[in-house]
Amino acid sequence: MDTPESTLATVLRAAVFAARVHATHTRKGAAAEPYVNHVLEVAALLAEHGAPPAAVIAALLHDTVEDSDADPTPTTLADIEAAFGAEVASIVAEVSDDKALPKEVRKANQVRQAAKKSAAARQLKLADKISNLRAITDSPPHGWDHARRVEYLGWAGRVAIGLKGLNPALDALFEATYREALARLAAEA
Repeated sequence: MDTPESTLATVLRAAVFAARVHATHTRKGAAAEPYVNHVLEVAALLAEHGAPPAAVIAALLHDTVEDSDADPTPTTLADIEAAFGAEVASIVAEVSDDKALPKEVRKANQVRQAAKKSAAARQLKLADKISNLRAITDSPPHGWDHARRVEYLGWAGRVAIGLKGLNPALDALFEATYREALARLAAEA
């Protein structure tokens, strides 16, 4: 059985692992903040809202496979499983998109498959959407006009429908974040 100390050590190992993988990555927004800030925010949201430790650990690692594909040594699910176990690797696999598919297919799959994911993966995906909504309102990606940001907001809301129902506090935070993003985008129109 994991002790609180061993869980904390694993969370910190995952944070270091993510920081190394994302060391050269930045967010798309105008602020160009270090990408690791995003995964730290997602993990913090989950920890603050009572998600299981495996979800928090997976949150730190959730973009390492997708976002390292062009790196000299891409991270694989096998790497994550070797370092953090099968449960964490499984959660990461559930929330990762198949980048071989066209973007529109990946987006449709997220809507269609959201409710079919494990409880940990659903909570992670919801926290990821909260972080992304905050980012597109605070520091929108370069080239994202108002219409594209509104479209993203609508799509995120459709994905969230299938993710909610497991963690009332996280559901409420998503709703508040969604409403705030709507209000800010409406004020910009």
